[in-house]
Amino acid sequence: MNKIRLTAVIAVAAAAVCYAQPLSQQDIKAVLTKVRDRRAASPHVQAEFREERVVHLMKRPIVSSGKVWFEPPNKFRREVNGSSPSVTVCDGRQLWIYYPNFKSAEHYELGKRSPLDAAIAAINTALNLENVENSFNITGEQNRDEYQLHLLPRSASMKRIFQTFDLSLDRDLFVDKTEMAQPNGDRVITTYTSHSRAAIPETTFEFKPPEGTEVSTPLGR
Repeated sequence: MNKIRLTAVIAVAAAAVCYAQPLSQQDIKAVLTKVRDRRAASPHVQAEFREERVVHLMKRPIVSSGKVWFEPPNKFRREVNGSSPSVTVCDGRQLWIYYPNFKSAEHYELGKRSPLDAAIAAINTALNLENVENSFNITGEQNRDEYQLHLLPRSASMKRIFQTFDLSLDRDLFVDKTEMAQPNGDRVITTYTSHSRAAIPETTFEFKPPEGTEVSTPLGR
């Protein structure tokens, strides 16, 4: 029985090795071209997500879930459900983070060369894959009809945000999983499901604090 189990494990491992094929730089360029062509035809993306934040000072990961909407190059909305809900909205010029339980919101003005600008630019570039070659060294492999890309930031400002950014693309070239390793040892693993390229109303990326909300500006006005 043990020999049968061992044989089965070896067979599965061998199959995984056979299907995972390294991508050359030419292959990677071809994949990125396909992604850009697909997004040029249907730029909007929305999906449900589950995020697992592994904090090195905590025994258990912080898990959250919700939905995200994205319009290239820098508009997005992210709604977190559960006992600690939040709404993050960016229209490319300003960013809001709203906490319904506390009736409070944080407001950030973008375009002032702040650390927040660098963080948003890094994440948008990684997820949008627009001109990603200019900011990252990229390697990857193909596993059947899916792609895994590994991004290493080039600039010092991006290296302060994360050390590595791995992402998986499914057969329809949707990002279905990302894993970000931060300099302090924390990791953020996000899985995306129920993707759609349906048009997203512009009002999705607008936000007005509800009446009675306490608004703060952590980075100043």
